[in-house]
Amino acid sequence: MHPRLNVLVAFHARARRIPHRLIRPSGARRYVSSNTETAQPNPPLDPDPSFQALLRDVDISLERHNPKGAAPPSRRELEALPVEGNEDSLLLPDYAPHDEYGPRKSPAAHFGSQRIGAVILPLELQASITSIIAESDKQRLHQDAKRLFFDESSNSSAEDAWEAEYDVKYRSQRQAERHYERDGTAFASVALPAHFSAITSVLEHVKHRLEPEWSINNVIDWGAGMGSGLWASLYAFQPRLLIQDVGDSKVANSRLTSYIGIDKREGLVRIGKRLLQNLDLGALSLSWQKSFQEGDKVQGSLGHNTLALSAFTLSSLPTPVARKALVKEMWESGANVIVLIDHGTKAGFESIAQAREYLLRQKESADSETHTENPSGCHVIAPCPHDGACPLHHPGSTRLVCGFSQRLQRPSFIRRTKHSGVGHEDVEYSYIAIRRGPRPIASDIKLGRVGEIGKRDLDQKAAGLRKELVLHDEHEEMAAVLEHQQESTSLTSTDGQSPETGSLSALESALRLEAYHWPRLVFPPLKNNGHVILDSCTPEGKIMRLTIPRSQGKQPYYDARKSSWGDLFPHEPKNAPQERYQPQRAKREGGTTPTKGADIGKRGKTGLKLERDRSVEAFLKEKQKKSRRDRTARIQALREKN
Repeated sequence: MHPRLNVLVAFHARARRIPHRLIRPSGARRYVSSNTETAQPNPPLDPDPSFQALLRDVDISLERHNPKGAAPPSRRELEALPVEGNEDSLLLPDYAPHDEYGPRKSPAAHFGSQRIGAVILPLELQASITSIIAESDKQRLHQDAKRLFFDESSNSSAEDAWEAEYDVKYRSQRQAERHYERDGTAFASVALPAHFSAITSVLEHVKHRLEPEWSINNVIDWGAGMGSGLWASLYAFQPRLLIQDVGDSKVANSRLTSYIGIDKREGLVRIGKRLLQNLDLGALSLSWQKSFQEGDKVQGSLGHNTLALSAFTLSSLPTPVARKALVKEMWESGANVIVLIDHGTKAGFESIAQAREYLLRQKESADSETHTENPSGCHVIAPCPHDGACPLHHPGSTRLVCGFSQRLQRPSFIRRTKHSGVGHEDVEYSYIAIRRGPRPIASDIKLGRVGEIGKRDLDQKAAGLRKELVLHDEHEEMAAVLEHQQESTSLTSTDGQSPETGSLSALESALRLEAYHWPRLVFPPLKNNGHVILDSCTPEGKIMRLTIPRSQGKQPYYDARKSSWGDLFPHEPKNAPQERYQPQRAKREGGTTPTKGADIGKRGKTGLKLERDRSVEAFLKEKQKKSRRDRTARIQALREKN
């Protein structure tokens, strides 16, 4: 509304509210109020003609601005519309994982990248840890956590300075006993969730590689500590029909019937027992011991249902002899599958590599009464696609680590203990999974290499070929393309959309055998424009650089673009792969030390760029020294003149 109009409106309203006594009467008439008269409304005003004209103009302006009879705009109300069909089909239509063609990844690439996302702690475990933390002093808990797991000498950020490695030493046994409760609570709030996530990731991968014939009922855990291996095993080995959300899983539903935890650290074992106090363990027989006994060895065929596990223990042992003794006990236990996990550090990788080398050298005697039904020798299930020497392991001088990473979704008690607002953390680890018996023989038949992307490409080629056949009548070529398309279509679906369920199980069994000889990405892939570089550990026992260009085909290129660190890659490269190695250089008399493999994997500054940066840095330092000397000389010259 115009400012002048606002003034007129205000004046008009005020004039209509003026009391009767303030208006000058017209003529000689006067109205005198009397107590005997009834209350009457004030008579209408009789203003001057010019003032009446002004008021009429104001009324006209008000009517034009807000016309009479104009109803206010009605508010829109929400209506519940009927939903037809499946409601899940309406969720995120632009990001559907597959369409009528099936999954975009090929079945082989999907099988090789079968890995979990962020691990979520089960509700039962969260409740048990929270109950223990509730009984402790929160301020002292944070101080204990920093004392045990925070590396103040680290040059990285505050988030990266937190570790899950527990290696504390006390001056006496009495001092250690005084810290049992405090150290155990700090371990449960910081290290236990990290260890649980790494063990869960490894067990899920081993299950994926060995199921459905692999069924575990017994677990022997060396270095059990607080029971991180127990918790991971209870939730990993559950009936397939009951496997839904890990957070809602129940301990009582586990298939485990026997668990033996071996550890000498009484403080951690005490807290581990408290975590299990109010839980329904079902048919589980639980035992905590300080050492492995002769009667704990598995007899005969029972070893096929037994898992020997050791997580984050080898690198904490003081000597190589102690580590070798632990690995020897695991081998002599009779378990069919042996899983060793350690921290993703140089010390952790060294321990895993030495244990791998020791286990692969073992041969069982045919006269042994304990293992008469077990096959001789062993082979690596994961992560290595070979049973030869590790190409990254150089005893005493390892520079590169064969490790992997697993993300953990932090519960509230971890964020409060660490005084952090970050809702996740990445746990780095190295591992080896060994199984008794020879490695399966490689198959020449390659199945499941075509997914949705490949099928679309084949359909486009077939459509183009049909147009050409109208002119050229190339029946044989057309028949070959259609036959190849039908064969690939029958082996692409992995989500239950294939014609027969039996073909899916047969395809999965074939891929399970092929996966023993697929290269594994031991470093993050380098995804460039037009090609993808994959530094992988190959069946030849070497670190090879595989280059997958776009010209190789839409399906291999798509699978390479979607690959991740730690995946198995099924496609062979178009061009011959390049071997990556660490050249040796003499560091001391009678020995060699490998140089850092700057060209292996994803590194920040490599090759000539590193040398160029070093030369530029040296030049700048020399220039700074020279300018400092010149400035000092000028100051001395001025002082001498004065």
